[in-house]
Amino acid sequence: MPITKGRRAMLLAAGVMLPLPVLTGCSSDDDGPPPPAAWDIAAAPRAGTTGTGTLRWAVDATPTTLNAFSKTADTGTERIAGAVLPSLYTLDARGRPQRNGDYLASADVTSSDPKQVVVYKLNPKAVWSDGRPLGVEDFQAQWRALRGTDDKYGTARNAGYDRIAKVEPGDKAHEVKVTFAKPYTDWRSLFTPLYPKSVMGNPAVFSAAASKGLAVGAGPFMVRQVSESSVTLVRNPRWWGDRARLNRMVFQAVPAEKRAQALIAGQLDLAEVDPATARRIRATAPGKQAAGADQGSSAPGKAGAPEPSTGGRQTAGAQGGATGDTDKNRSRNRALSGFTLRKALDPAYTQLALNGTKGPLADERVRRAVARAIDRKALAKAVLKPMGLPSEPLGNHLLMAGQPGYKDHSGALGDPDKNAAQSLLADAGWRAGGTGSRQKALDGKTDDRGRPHSAPTATETDTATDTATEGTSGTPSETASQSASGTESANASSERSAGTASGIASGTASSERSAGAAPAAGDAGRSGRLGEAAVVRKKGRPLVLRFVLPDDQAGAQLSTVGRRIARMLEKIGVRTEITKVSGESYFRDHIATGDYDLALYSWPASAYPATDARPIYAKPQPAADGSLVVEQNYTRVGTDQIDQLFDQALSELDGGASRSLVSRADARIWAAAGSIPLYQRPQLIAMRKGLVNAGAFGFATPRYQDIGFRR
Repeated sequence: MPITKGRRAMLLAAGVMLPLPVLTGCSSDDDGPPPPAAWDIAAAPRAGTTGTGTLRWAVDATPTTLNAFSKTADTGTERIAGAVLPSLYTLDARGRPQRNGDYLASADVTSSDPKQVVVYKLNPKAVWSDGRPLGVEDFQAQWRALRGTDDKYGTARNAGYDRIAKVEPGDKAHEVKVTFAKPYTDWRSLFTPLYPKSVMGNPAVFSAAASKGLAVGAGPFMVRQVSESSVTLVRNPRWWGDRARLNRMVFQAVPAEKRAQALIAGQLDLAEVDPATARRIRATAPGKQAAGADQGSSAPGKAGAPEPSTGGRQTAGAQGGATGDTDKNRSRNRALSGFTLRKALDPAYTQLALNGTKGPLADERVRRAVARAIDRKALAKAVLKPMGLPSEPLGNHLLMAGQPGYKDHSGALGDPDKNAAQSLLADAGWRAGGTGSRQKALDGKTDDRGRPHSAPTATETDTATDTATEGTSGTPSETASQSASGTESANASSERSAGTASGIASGTASSERSAGAAPAAGDAGRSGRLGEAAVVRKKGRPLVLRFVLPDDQAGAQLSTVGRRIARMLEKIGVRTEITKVSGESYFRDHIATGDYDLALYSWPASAYPATDARPIYAKPQPAADGSLVVEQNYTRVGTDQIDQLFDQALSELDGGASRSLVSRADARIWAAAGSIPLYQRPQLIAMRKGLVNAGAFGFATPRYQDIGFRR
């Protein structure tokens, strides 16, 4: 994902080291098969494909740039770059870097003392589409553009490149020698994708030319045309590797809310879809078997297993109408029966963010209390189980289940425990009841549950709506999947780009509402009646947290998860005010600026957490104007120790030792209670029957030249 320039270096005052409990839990070995639901593709031999055809692949929007290092790059940019540019390392289903033999004969750390030296031996057959061999000048141009010393490039990422001292030819032909000024454990992340020197060697070309296309590439495909609605790739005639099994790939811009109709209209062959559309596709399968069973899934784990029974309930989603007897619905279902559903756990997770800048959540005890009130298992089950995916909550901020080094560190906070949460609140001065003079003075303005008398009472509309929505699918669990995972899956790429855009990454803290502040008229939704505990108070003021969610189609679905969380908090006496804001401004004006107490948003996972996760959890630094430089740490919660562990992990060349440091950093992130991982998002892919070597890739890098249509 794009990463902003490193925050300014500043001396940090020594902090108090938080004691951590002895941590136990599940961990993953570095070897062995991927875990269940790591990926789900329809594998087939290349010889079993037609060797021709056009694939229409949905993206959220036409990329504004084909430069993956530009601040405006998105997941569409990354997808296209993977098909047309060199990737020195790809990822397997467990998120492990794998040397790409099409470009690299070898790559080794040849020295670590006094300097780290990496020697790349390039495949001598590797050439750019203009006939020029890949060479050291391409590596040099990319290093100079991305090292962060020339503001004209305006890159979104310089991590790793800023640690390089020099790039020069190796001792032998086709070798590139890279010497580092500082050790860098994630050196395999560099030079992927690799751009030609014609792009990286000129700031004007870097910024502008790639927005119109790429004249030169070095992948199995090359860019033929960029229009307002699509990007078309065709076979690269100079490609030296396995010949692409498709004539062309068209990345078609289709917003998430229009995907179902585009599938029905026959305009797409491959698209990520929301749970409602996924259920409609699943319902068309003979015997309601798992999607892809008729083609023989090659995915590990449970791929190809029967879907959970729906108990005779109707499974069609609201979009496009339920399955019925009308000719229109029969026609729609007939069209959807031409697709199979591929599903996996997305390499991205949804978290509850707790803004720790000021207000009640500035107190770590209050954040810990909120965390211990959340039943993460219930939320994960509600979102994932209806889709037939493993429903364990995520226990790590930095690694997904199945990645090397994964360990569940949620024990740093403890299991959900109402009494423990209330005890933490009491320690922080927030207690139920109270008859002091200050309390009596405020009681004239608020009721016994902390609601202002002048404001609308906590409506039962939210609760009723939640219940009604849940009822549409037959069970509360299925509703959460329709609502929450619909947002999480269908809008995965838009959330990623929003969460990492440069305009957000350098956001500064803004003034926040106090605990008792009321939301703007028309914006607030109440969490409902405090059925099990009266609101807790401190010096007469009720503990009220402003829960900000996007007010768009995705946000409406996400509200179900928010309401569930709000009800969990009610049980410990914490009231929430759910405030809906424009989806377009959600990150820019609220998350980035700190204008929230609680929020739900997602982060993509990374094969290189020491590099990519550091800006997300770095301790905010004060700027000269009194604001905070937060990088991508939108919760504003961080510690010196977390920063130090990341720094040590980045410089540790022993892979096992580096992962151990990352693991220790995650345990401290849990203990700081700034963000609470809830679940990996479902990745739901509609795929035309007959398409092979595609599907729900999970972490795995697609092998674009193998995708094709079955003979």
